[in-house]
Amino acid sequence: MTVRIYEALRWASSFLQANNLEEPAGEWLLLHHTKYSRAQLLSRLHDLLPETTWQAFQADVKTLQTGIPVQYIVGYEQFYGRTFAVNQDVLIPRPETEELIIHVLQRMPSRPLKVLDVGTGSGVIATTLKLERPDCEITAIDISDTALHVAKENAKNLGADVRFLSGDLVAPVIGQQFDVIVSNPPYIATGEKEYLATQVKDFEPETALFAGQDGLDVYRRLASELQAVAKPSFLIALEIGANQGEQVKRLFAATFQAAAIDIVYDINGKDRIVLVNRTSNQ
Repeated sequence: MTVRIYEALRWASSFLQANNLEEPAGEWLLLHHTKYSRAQLLSRLHDLLPETTWQAFQADVKTLQTGIPVQYIVGYEQFYGRTFAVNQDVLIPRPETEELIIHVLQRMPSRPLKVLDVGTGSGVIATTLKLERPDCEITAIDISDTALHVAKENAKNLGADVRFLSGDLVAPVIGQQFDVIVSNPPYIATGEKEYLATQVKDFEPETALFAGQDGLDVYRRLASELQAVAKPSFLIALEIGANQGEQVKRLFAATFQAAAIDIVYDINGKDRIVLVNRTSNQ
């Protein structure tokens, strides 16, 4: 059986709608299987799909019924205008983390800096910062060696010279100091797991999602441990969960008493970033 592109899209839309799944995933999968850009796909709606492509496309659309995110099926996600490989060893990058990068880039001094990414996952933060600020020296740490494998591949494929280290939080860089420290750590309370979407709780890595009964366990450690690796003048930028801003601010105010601490709200009006900044005159 052969079908035209518009028929394949219509079938996928009906199937996904009937199963209460996101309809745009069908187009994403067809773009992946045809290797077309969206403009190319829309200009070829009446072209016939090769039988093998149609069969593979159907199989992947039906796989979405399991709850697996479409990004894990196609093996990539777009982030800050670039394509990053992802699999079930790493979190899928979110737009909120793009906002974190924007705020970091806006506040980074123009001179060459030493930058640390704690809990790098797929490496999107470290790789993006290196590509946007090639004059800076970027180090990235993760406790998961399988995640580091993905991060290293992403940096290599995108031409970013990042130093990757395996270890727990800042342990691998004790004795070194950094101008900028960025982290998007786990911040979901364990009790909230049952309320998460199936795509998140059943497929994304738990170690990158959950952080104790209140979701603040990693921030408590960071508030204590980052003192040892921050230069006298520094910027610390943390992604946080909604409604965690004041709590994280208090944690860092207790240990970084001479620093300015700001809570930044995301495009949806939720507290999403905490910035801890100390300059030489503070």
